[in-house]
Amino acid sequence: MDTDRKQGEDRDRRDPPGSEAAVSRYDRDDDLTAAARDGAPRVRVYRPDAVSVVLGRGSRPELELCEADCAADAVPIRRRPGGGCAVVLDPGNVIVVAAIPQSGLPRIRELFASFTGWMLRGLARVGLGDVRQADVSDLVARDRKVGGASIYRPQGAALYGVSLLVEPRLDLMERYLKHPPREPSYRRGRRHADFVGRLADEPGGWTAERLAAALAEVLTPPSWEEPPMGAGEQAGRGDEEGTTDGHR
Repeated sequence: MDTDRKQGEDRDRRDPPGSEAAVSRYDRDDDLTAAARDGAPRVRVYRPDAVSVVLGRGSRPELELCEADCAADAVPIRRRPGGGCAVVLDPGNVIVVAAIPQSGLPRIRELFASFTGWMLRGLARVGLGDVRQADVSDLVARDRKVGGASIYRPQGAALYGVSLLVEPRLDLMERYLKHPPREPSYRRGRRHADFVGRLADEPGGWTAERLAAALAEVLTPPSWEEPPMGAGEQAGRGDEEGTTDGHR
């Protein structure tokens, strides 16, 4: 069994030593994973109903979070099964999750290229055709990150989740997240507020509510053979489990 699957199935979900943060499991999309493992691909589009901090599978809260500020604001902290660093989710984000049956073992970069191509085509269909891929798993517009993704591969399925930054609370990113312990080369050391973009600033006058509704109408479950649209525009080398910094 590969590392993704073994850790995804059996990992100890206790917090790493040295962290006092209370962390619960992010289980919002477990039903999609279960359906995919039974042979039924699924896709879901939604907006978070409240602010939360979500850690990647291997994230260490003491390295990635401003734990005192999280505690002072009583912000929930959860851990997703996919990789990458910590993120802030808020109602200004649009979350797109796709789950597909996966009996083989494609390389993680091949999976990211396939899922990212599917997501970019969906964005283009609603009028956001200028969004591009950067690094392994990021979506960018005008050199700013507007989406970050992760992949979870339990036995028999692949779960792709991407957080689209439409009207994100940049102030909360600065308050709750430290500078990530690793970052893609195109970030160039920029702080969150200078690195993260907003799809609301792109043509079309998008709000998170409108974009969620538009994508829900056009997206259908992908297959992992989706052609990798934009794969040649990668800007660097990132974490092979998911986004390399704190925006999913």
